[in-house]
Amino acid sequence: MNNRTYGYISSVNSCGKVKMLKGQNIAGYSIGILYIEHVWYPMVPGNIVNAYTFDFPVRLKAVDGLDILRLFKAEKSVLDDLIKAGKQLEKEGVRAISAACGFFGNFQKELSEALDVPVAISSLIQIPWITAIIKPNQKIGVLTADKSSLTDKLLQNCGIVNKEQLIIEDLRHEPEFSCILEGRGEFDNSIVEQEVVAKSMEIIKKAPDTGAILLECSDMPPYAAAIQKAVKLPVFDFTTLIKWLHNSVAQKPYNGFI
Repeated sequence: MNNRTYGYISSVNSCGKVKMLKGQNIAGYSIGILYIEHVWYPMVPGNIVNAYTFDFPVRLKAVDGLDILRLFKAEKSVLDDLIKAGKQLEKEGVRAISAACGFFGNFQKELSEALDVPVAISSLIQIPWITAIIKPNQKIGVLTADKSSLTDKLLQNCGIVNKEQLIIEDLRHEPEFSCILEGRGEFDNSIVEQEVVAKSMEIIKKAPDTGAILLECSDMPPYAAAIQKAVKLPVFDFTTLIKWLHNSVAQKPYNGFI
């Protein structure tokens, strides 16, 4: 970081002398996002790898050779590929790194240690924050792509110490959402929304004292507004995480009158 300019440049704040890393030939990306290379389904607006999702530029980077099965099983060989992709994003000037699947959290601790920029590669790391803002006896609903892969190790890597607080539902076997895991290349978007909303309501039925909903999957943010309308609770997802990261590393000076 000492070898690059870190700060907001404007017509009234030119920053004087500016510098970049040797070999860096692009700039302006606050957040780098790692994603699974081998998937096949529609990336609708709101999806973390759809460029229209954010109102600031993000740098997307595929993890070479990675597929859903290897990531969900947390194969050890994935880590080297993650570090390689993460270091490439660092070289391109990103200020922080996130990802496009909550199961990247299997490698949250290792990747944070290996890289020199902040790393938040699972939406699940927001759960300790959510715990702090809801009532002590309230539950947190978690919608995930595959409940069976949401292991204790993954939760621990994301800083979650009280699994009993979580009410977890998955959409692995839903007729349309399952396209995402099975790679069928198409789904009915309106039905996917219905499936995700219905699962969120199942959480509320099981635990009426739920205080918030967390969407593990990076394919669920397109339906966050519909979920919130149905459950009438705060809804957290990858977009809330990435916007938080962006705001922390891309602070802008304030302008106006007093």
